Amino acid sequence: MNARAMVITLASLLLGAPYPGTAQGFAGLGTDAEGFAVPQRGTPLAFPKDHGAHPDYRIEWWYLTATLDGAGGQEYGVQWTLFRSALAPSEAEGWDSPQVWMGHAGLTTAEAHFSAERFARGGTGQAGGTIDPFVAHIDDWHMISRAAEGADAYDALRAHARGADFSFDLDFDAEGPLVKHGDDGYSMKSAEGQASYYYSQPFYRVTGTLHLPDGPVEVTGQGWLDREWSSQPLAEDQAGWDWVSLSFDDGHRMMGFQLRGTQTFTAGTWITPSGDPTPLPDGALRFTPLAHTQIDARRVPTSWRIEWPEGELDIETEPLNPRAWMDLSISYWEGPLRFSGSHSGRGYLEMTGY
Repeated sequence: MNARAMVITLASLLLGAPYPGTAQGFAGLGTDAEGFAVPQRGTPLAFPKDHGAHPDYRIEWWYLTATLDGAGGQEYGVQWTLFRSALAPSEAEGWDSPQVWMGHAGLTTAEAHFSAERFARGGTGQAGGTIDPFVAHIDDWHMISRAAEGADAYDALRAHARGADFSFDLDFDAEGPLVKHGDDGYSMKSAEGQASYYYSQPFYRVTGTLHLPDGPVEVTGQGWLDREWSSQPLAEDQAGWDWVSLSFDDGHRMMGFQLRGTQTFTAGTWITPSGDPTPLPDGALRFTPLAHTQIDARRVPTSWRIEWPEGELDIETEPLNPRAWMDLSISYWEGPLRFSGSHSGRGYLEMTGY
């Protein structure tokens, strides 16, 4: 889910509209979807069309993460996210466009965490997500296809973002297929029926350069792309989520999340090395916090036990940096992790609503 997934009601920041309260779910994602398109079970995803923007839906994101290694054995994590939020279900030119865009970027080391954000209005050319050629961008931050002619646009990507103290330039090359979550891409988010369309490219090999205050670092590693869109993906009482993408040493992958509310709702996908998905329905996964980190007035669970009893999965996660806090307009925890136990590997953790 990503996130994988914090499009706020951006009108509150750019246009002065009222900010959504907690009774509407985290960051207003439980507000009424009246007038917007809503996901329908049984609607097939279509590529490359669904790689681009969906202006008739209220919210959408392109969410890219990577766990990386430097030549000296240092570990790093990178996040690149573009959010789209619609004030109305349509598109128009210039400032008449009801589409509002936000970019988030993060870079994590064992000692530091860097973050930055950008805002833009649709229709001006400052931000967007187009299909042919595929480009998702806001200002000079971009995620651009470098795939061969005839290949899927997400087979090869180039990503760039920068903040005051960091930047990165990374190439992502897919070594497996796209994966649809839930029921062939229809992903449930609550027992009440909230849902999104959701798919991933979890098989990236990553190479490139990080630019840090101490200088450039050449890196290699693994990457994961999430694509999700909806109009009301949370129930009103769901105050936040805990989401992981996991890359196992044996080649398997797993996406999993819990949504915290009056009732906790969980879901996930177990992915074989060849890309075959097994949906994990509500209740199949268990998330238990093991350790917390005090970040300002927040007590954030930064180490977890994650169990899937039916799949004999029982792991414990450890963050690269427990203080990987995205101190932005909407703040949340986002950073790389390692895990061990019944399985071992690396991944990414996102937590909101703390």
